[in-house]
Amino acid sequence: MITTHELRSKYIEFFKTKAHAEISGKSLIPENDPTVLFTTAGMHPLVPYLLGEPHPAGKRLVDYQKCVRTGDIDEVGDPSHLTCFEMLGNWSLGDYFKKESIAWSYEFLTDPKWLALDPRKLSVTVFAGDENAPRDEESAGIWKSVGMPEGRIAYLPASDNWWAAGPTGPCGPDTEIFYWVGEGLPPAGSNKGTDSANWMEIWNNVFMQFNRVDEKTLVKLPAQNVDTGMGLERTVTVLQGKTSVYQTEVFAPVIAAICEASGYAYGADSEKDRSVRIVADHVRSAAFIVGDPKGVLPSNVGAGYVLRRLIRRAVRHGRKLGIEGLFLRKPAEVVVDNFKGPYPELDENRAKILDGLEAEERKFLETLEKGEREFEKMLPNLLKNPQKVMSGRLAFKLYDTYGFPIELTLELAAENGMTVNRDEFDEAYRKHQELSRAGSEGTFKGGLAEQSEITTKYHTATHLLQAALKRVLGDHVAQKGSNITAERLRFDFAHDAPMTPEQVKEVERLVNEQIARDLPVAMEVMDLEAAKASGATALFGEKYEARVKVYTIGDFSKEVCGGPHVERTGTMGRFVIQKEQSSSAGVRRIRAVLE
Repeated sequence: MITTHELRSKYIEFFKTKAHAEISGKSLIPENDPTVLFTTAGMHPLVPYLLGEPHPAGKRLVDYQKCVRTGDIDEVGDPSHLTCFEMLGNWSLGDYFKKESIAWSYEFLTDPKWLALDPRKLSVTVFAGDENAPRDEESAGIWKSVGMPEGRIAYLPASDNWWAAGPTGPCGPDTEIFYWVGEGLPPAGSNKGTDSANWMEIWNNVFMQFNRVDEKTLVKLPAQNVDTGMGLERTVTVLQGKTSVYQTEVFAPVIAAICEASGYAYGADSEKDRSVRIVADHVRSAAFIVGDPKGVLPSNVGAGYVLRRLIRRAVRHGRKLGIEGLFLRKPAEVVVDNFKGPYPELDENRAKILDGLEAEERKFLETLEKGEREFEKMLPNLLKNPQKVMSGRLAFKLYDTYGFPIELTLELAAENGMTVNRDEFDEAYRKHQELSRAGSEGTFKGGLAEQSEITTKYHTATHLLQAALKRVLGDHVAQKGSNITAERLRFDFAHDAPMTPEQVKEVERLVNEQIARDLPVAMEVMDLEAAKASGATALFGEKYEARVKVYTIGDFSKEVCGGPHVERTGTMGRFVIQKEQSSSAGVRRIRAVLE
């Protein structure tokens, strides 16, 4: 029986036989991308190269990438949805296209040398065509040529089989591959279009074929790219003959640790089983987020807020299993031990993961105690209500002021013979969500469409800023993270004291001096060791390929970086530091703009 680690290795090995270069997966926390909080897909770190930047490893690439998506968080606990998952990906940057991509996918899945899946249990979907683009007969024809029966090909609309970077920009049809998870063999003519329940998606091949100029205009791209993604956990599930990702060795030992803590025997109760699965998923996600080289700890903003939500949701479901005290440390330790091979950073950050989860767990238990005390204070007045109904306004106050989950308010109310006006609560919660969304508008659009001239200028400015900080504060300065939008840059760096006003002014002056000099920005591809030996700065904790791009800005800055950058500094405008402040222990943060 093939394991997760074996599938990961086989995938890389197969595409190496097809002249693909293996590249390293990147951080879960995207660098210089304000559009998403986490790396949400295997293609995410490759955005500059899909837009035309040459990749130092060549035109054919293969990798495995850890990802986090929270859009489906309410689905987690079913057989296939996860917040943290791995994507196996192979890429063609203007090299091969549909014919090779489809043929190799089919070969890897069905050839006895590789996965040896039964071809009779495979089906595919292709783009059905609409008023903007034709039906993808080319992909369908290639599938038929490799042996896919007509009845196993479903033609689905753009909502299923069309990928787009945004309202404009690169786009194109995709073809998705599904495996039969029903009983026996699928009936003749069965496919995703006729039976969505028994076909599980395992692979998606995106063909970046067009550039969308406007709503009605598609232009064929001069360099056509292939971007594929295979869901590691889902594929292992079908390879092992399981019906749920939670039955595989990815989760089985984590589930065992949760059951040991709770005394619950998994399989005895469907609702409790779901709670076990949610805890297992969220603990794994939290361990990966904290243990990342650029990992964050729980907070009230951004990625830290999502992490806090995951940990607290795990604690809540632990309580549903009868666990009253701290319990997350053990299952988190199992995650670290299970995945430290492909992700050594988990072992390197073991203490940070275990202590970080426990600290947040402890804080949330204190929050729950406070909320319960507040409920007890409200109770005498609530019981005077002849209808025995707690207003949604009071329930929302418990949630908003004390962080007390509505599910626990409902439980406490029921224990005291009351109900909660849920409609009123939901309305207050909806307004709260709308305000939150308005405050972070634009944060989750994501993808290729966000690359622009101004963000390129800001990206180049971070190079000048880091070099200036080293000159003013010392060589101990190292980048700890950055975030760029079209309006500003935010740069975190290692330094253990606030900068003086004079130091801030001098850094600003140095950056503007280099802009005024109109320095050329040159790029050279070289071996990583040679780059470091040449004095190039490399980002702490980043995984680099054997060959990297080195960007040199005149005689002032030299960094290992993927880009993008301006050609000359004179185009950048005036650099203004708006704020210098603490980010975390030993880390300072600068916020700056280009005027």
